[in-house]
Amino acid sequence: MDLITKIEHRVIESLKLTGLVEEYGVYAYVGLAFLTILILGWVANLVVKRFLLEILRSLAKKTKTKLAEYLLQESFFLRLSHLAPAFVISSLSELVFVKYEVFGGLIAVLVNLYLVIIVLWVIDAIIDTLYKLYEESKISSKLPLKGICQAVKIVVNVTGIIFILSILLDKSPLYFFSGLGALTAVLLLVFKDVILGLVAGIQLTANNMVRKGDWVEMPKYGADGDVIDVALTTIKIQNWDKTITTIPAHAFVSDAFKNWRSMSESGGRRIKRSIHLDLSSVRFLNEKEVKSFEDIELLKEYLQKKRSDIGARGLDLEKHGLAAPLLNGRNLTNSGTFRAYCIEYLRAHPSIHKKGMTFLVRQLATTEKGLPIEIYVFVNDVRWVEYEGIQSDIFDHLLASLPIFGLRAFQFPSDASLAHLGKK
Repeated sequence: MDLITKIEHRVIESLKLTGLVEEYGVYAYVGLAFLTILILGWVANLVVKRFLLEILRSLAKKTKTKLAEYLLQESFFLRLSHLAPAFVISSLSELVFVKYEVFGGLIAVLVNLYLVIIVLWVIDAIIDTLYKLYEESKISSKLPLKGICQAVKIVVNVTGIIFILSILLDKSPLYFFSGLGALTAVLLLVFKDVILGLVAGIQLTANNMVRKGDWVEMPKYGADGDVIDVALTTIKIQNWDKTITTIPAHAFVSDAFKNWRSMSESGGRRIKRSIHLDLSSVRFLNEKEVKSFEDIELLKEYLQKKRSDIGARGLDLEKHGLAAPLLNGRNLTNSGTFRAYCIEYLRAHPSIHKKGMTFLVRQLATTEKGLPIEIYVFVNDVRWVEYEGIQSDIFDHLLASLPIFGLRAFQFPSDASLAHLGKK
């Protein structure tokens, strides 16, 4: 008599003593055996969690590695411990219900379903752990993989659902995989956003178009701020007013948007602003004014070069100087001298890029708002608050310097100025 037969004989004998077999027959045996197996499975689960799981957790904490830390955060070992009762129940049911194929088959199906669910749960924990490790790496800021990880999870879980259906319907998984071809149109319709997001995510990642931390501007969707999340189907942008704009990932491929990342990486942020001079204040300088401007350190070299240039041309420097009457020689203007001062002032400014980036102070075409003097330079501090402070300080100084050159900034008359004229 083999071991299985002995176990069944003893179970039946014990049931006979209680009178259960005579009253309920085989159902009493199956019920009691199934209850016993469940209790043993619960005990196995309890032992694994209380002892083995605690040992693994303590070892993981002692290693003090990121991998162990993230495995604990994702409950990897806890999820893995749920496999123990499944193996116990599966093994014991094969022994106890060897002659009861219906009950044995039913338990096998339930155990297999349970195993598939736990395996999917464990794989999800592994994917999340690997993603967290990747987020800690240096290349994570350059290559966002959250969308790809989500796509992998979808593929894994869809595959798991197919295995669950194959177990329930007793069909080969290949049967369901082959049937997916016939449902392609339906799947494309149902998972349209997911498919578009996946394709867009691959394009965004491959072309390095947008990643977490980028400053992105997309007026069509009212988005202007930092990218805080790059997911499979959506990208979240935190605007400067702290609101969140969620945009479909495929919109970044099909629509236009501005990414300020290259500006941050270049180390320079552009100033492009004009000072509009009142045309009525633009005039020639006289010799006395020229000599007074030579006392300004930033203009000494410029004025000396102008005097040298005039002398090289053979003009009567003693007679006319830089302020020839009736246009009989070289004449300096207050607007041109002011423009020269702007150039020298910006060159001497410690926060302005002098090499490698555009440095330009130019006069634009006159408009109904006067004569624009445009400042086109780059600040070497790309931080927003610091950049605005530097820009404000520069223009405060230049605007305050206008009266020294006999210039006025153009502005439209206000109600107060008109009322003041009326009083006169």
